[in-house]
Amino acid sequence: MTYPARRSLMVFPEIPNVHALAVLLLTLLALFLFTREKIPLESSSLFVLVVLIVGFELFPFAGPFGTVSAADFFHGFGHEALVAVCALMVAGHALVRTGALEPVARRLGRFWKRAPLFALFLTLLVGAFLSAFMNNTPIVVLMLPMLIGAAIRSKTSTAGVLLPMGLATLIGGMSTTIGTSTNLLVATVAADMGMERFQMFDFAVPAMLAGSVALLYLWLIAPRLIPERRPPLTEESRRVYTAQLTIAEGSPHAGKSLFSLVRKAGPDFHVRRILRDDNLLLAPLPDVHLKANDRLLVTDTVAQLREFQALLGAELRTESGEALQLDTGDLQLAEVAVTLGSRLQGKRLGNVRLKEEYGLEILALHSSGSVQEVDTPGLGDRILQPSDVLLVQGAAAGIKRLKISGELLVLDGTADLPRTRKAPLALTIMVLVVLLAAFDILPIEASALLGVMTMLGTGCLRWRDARNALSTQVILIIVASLALGSALMRTGGADWLALVFLALASDAPAWVILSGLMLLMAILTNIVSNNAAAVIGTPIAISIAMELGLPLEPFVLAVLFGANLSFVTPMAYKTNILVMNAGGYKFIDFVRVGAPLTVLMWASLSTILAVSYGL
Repeated sequence: MTYPARRSLMVFPEIPNVHALAVLLLTLLALFLFTREKIPLESSSLFVLVVLIVGFELFPFAGPFGTVSAADFFHGFGHEALVAVCALMVAGHALVRTGALEPVARRLGRFWKRAPLFALFLTLLVGAFLSAFMNNTPIVVLMLPMLIGAAIRSKTSTAGVLLPMGLATLIGGMSTTIGTSTNLLVATVAADMGMERFQMFDFAVPAMLAGSVALLYLWLIAPRLIPERRPPLTEESRRVYTAQLTIAEGSPHAGKSLFSLVRKAGPDFHVRRILRDDNLLLAPLPDVHLKANDRLLVTDTVAQLREFQALLGAELRTESGEALQLDTGDLQLAEVAVTLGSRLQGKRLGNVRLKEEYGLEILALHSSGSVQEVDTPGLGDRILQPSDVLLVQGAAAGIKRLKISGELLVLDGTADLPRTRKAPLALTIMVLVVLLAAFDILPIEASALLGVMTMLGTGCLRWRDARNALSTQVILIIVASLALGSALMRTGGADWLALVFLALASDAPAWVILSGLMLLMAILTNIVSNNAAAVIGTPIAISIAMELGLPLEPFVLAVLFGANLSFVTPMAYKTNILVMNAGGYKFIDFVRVGAPLTVLMWASLSTILAVSYGL
């Protein structure tokens, strides 16, 4: 296939008009703000939106596309892409709320006992497949506790399991228009600009071809690149109970010194304080002589507490003095993660009321690689941030109610995952939502809304669940990104950026320009929001294609695929943060695994697109 020859673009384009220049500067500022961890993403998005609205209201712009006014930037709130994204988020939440995907996780868990290597391959495959049709966040949330538990039971490392699983869901998500919000945004913005709308599976083939190679990499190579990491607060690491060892009547240790007790229990036996009678508190000095009914307050793992109980013949009780039944399963531990948008985010630890709501005691906080017990001085004033994890202890019923509520992310625990009689119905509704869109019977925004209404009408969801599923952060970043993309296009800023890109590329072949565009998007998406990178990149890609006289599709797909290569940094995608926290990974682990994966996917997708479109 041949295309019109393009003129030489060695000359750098002239500076654009004042409005375009202002929008370009605002775009740079927005990308900077999106990388600031201390500034909430929704605050940055609202700032960008307000600046655009006020700026164009005070200084109207008339161009080839007509007059640009403030009202144009409100359209994002009613944009079909935003409607579809929100509806799919709510429908996907119903699958978690009803436990519809639990049978899949349970069957995978059985495979881990028999053949861990084959089970890892199945896990990657299932995670990628499910992510093609629903948001990958609930999938990762479902998989994390199952994989941690399976790895502990099979005595395999979780380091080579959790990170590959999380990245596999990102790979699967790029294969359909509904796989990620990024895909929906790119497809819709391109259609708004006159390109024929992508159907659900139009780019599934290149995604699957490149994804197959990537999954093999994640299965066979990636686990070897990650050093041993221990998930925070698991039974194999620092999962702790705070308990009392009571010196019973007639105990051989009654009347002896604490020093003799420590010598018998071993060097790992550390007594925090001694409680005598009702209100006498003794310092744990070596020469203190113990009496019957003295209570020794200790904090240690379950295995160590059992060992101390057997060695010393002491009774094991909770800190409040109640009997601690470690063998009956009455008390269980769970890890509650603070995620983006969680109701715990930004809250003081001392104000968290899990005991009143669920009967759960907070034992410890895991933050930034360290474990702090709740009685650490000043810890109650600690402001909880995303990726913090609380270790809680309570009855199985309380942990189960916490999971079923769907309000907080429970990473681990022995309580069953929520499963109700509505699970098959919720799964059926979700399948119908996908099929209606796949066969072009209804657009995805219509089928997703129909699915949400059906979920609510059949009791699979409550309105409270629907509200919890929506994210202010997602809504505002999409609206702000759409507004920026529109401003770039209508002021000529996108055309100017396209000319700059082509000038820098000089007379390079079209496939090199396409590959360079995808690489630029891949770098950008690991630094800022992938939705922002996608919406800003789409009009630039269309301008580049039109300037070259080439088809629009491969360049738009270069943006779509590039914006999905969120593998290299934890902050690139919200599920990366969940995986980082649950697996105890370091930033460098994502670089070790994600950088080669990005290069592999970039090279594969660039080659496939270039060959497919004859560039």
